[in-house]
Amino acid sequence: MRPSLSACRSNRITLLKPNTKQQACSVVRATVPCLRRIESTSMNDPGRKTIGQLREECRGISLAARLRGQVDELTKKESSNGKPYWEMKVRDAGDVLTFRAWSDTDAFAACQSLARGECVEVEGEFAVNGGFGLDARRWKVRVLNPQETAELFAGGEEEAAAGEKDFADVGELVQSMRDPRLRGLCELFLQEFGPRFQRASAARHNHHAHRGGLLRHTGQMMRSASAVCSAYPVLNRDLLLTGVLFHDCGKLWEMCPPEAGFEIPRELRGELLGHISIGIEAVNALWRRLPLESWRGIEPTSEDVRLHLLHLIASHHGELQYGSPVEPKTPEAVALNMVDNLDAKLEMFAMAYTRQPEIAPGIHERVKALNTSPVKPLPCFSSPDDTASSAD
Repeated sequence: MRPSLSACRSNRITLLKPNTKQQACSVVRATVPCLRRIESTSMNDPGRKTIGQLREECRGISLAARLRGQVDELTKKESSNGKPYWEMKVRDAGDVLTFRAWSDTDAFAACQSLARGECVEVEGEFAVNGGFGLDARRWKVRVLNPQETAELFAGGEEEAAAGEKDFADVGELVQSMRDPRLRGLCELFLQEFGPRFQRASAARHNHHAHRGGLLRHTGQMMRSASAVCSAYPVLNRDLLLTGVLFHDCGKLWEMCPPEAGFEIPRELRGELLGHISIGIEAVNALWRRLPLESWRGIEPTSEDVRLHLLHLIASHHGELQYGSPVEPKTPEAVALNMVDNLDAKLEMFAMAYTRQPEIAPGIHERVKALNTSPVKPLPCFSSPDDTASSAD
């Protein structure tokens, strides 16, 4: 009979026992208030698009649309012939777009009164412009009112649904763990740091580099890791899933946007220590709050479990040259590194297909992080029967 987590309640861990994925999501959201879904009507407006949607929909056409975001950078510059212009970078929940306002446009005057960090709506004609990517013409900008700003940070329906699914899956997989120590550690993490986990970015540039990116990355990795464990039963499933949840947890203090912001700031702690060191520190701090005495007779010992989990965090970059202080030395550590690498690279391919211009039919401009020029993937086979069924 495995020990219960009920002893954890004095240590502020809530025992979650959902029977379904929907219940798992509901219980996690109840435990972590920031995860309660905020309904937004913003995406009911067909004329308003996200930057990602514009990149996808503007290939080969010009589209009149509006987008909302936060001013990430605002710089006054001069062209080679001395003509002044403003360069404004606007960031939304998933992407960044650069606008240029020349001195003979209304947008130029509007930019003079803007400030970095303000939330704005930009309206204009958008098109994918050859080797320059997505571009805007004849655009105008206005500052959002407080209600519109709150809606912007709440996210659209599509973003909220994706985040809700990720947390539903995380909650369900945490509850499926058999080891009460690892399950208790994961529950305590979600309870204590849920708001930051929901906001944190997974990176600054290459993949999932946006508000909420760490949740998206971790949720997909946990689903993948669970599937890998089904194919390789020799793996310690509880350890691997916990390692996935915690592998990048240090980024909650290295690259976490504020509650009202999309910008990924830099913090002294993150710069000096890095997310791997911070993650190890976070696990040790949470581990000390678990009721370890009540699990004294469990095998493997709690100390061995802690050390193996710390090894997964320390080695998840795979090689010393990529920042890990130690290389993977256990099957679970190898699996974590590969699942992490797989999700990051597939996300980079997905980004390349929408952001990198085509240099030839089906071939996109080289992506430095992938060290290759991504080629359009082969569509899945679809039989005539499938086509007929979908038409019906």
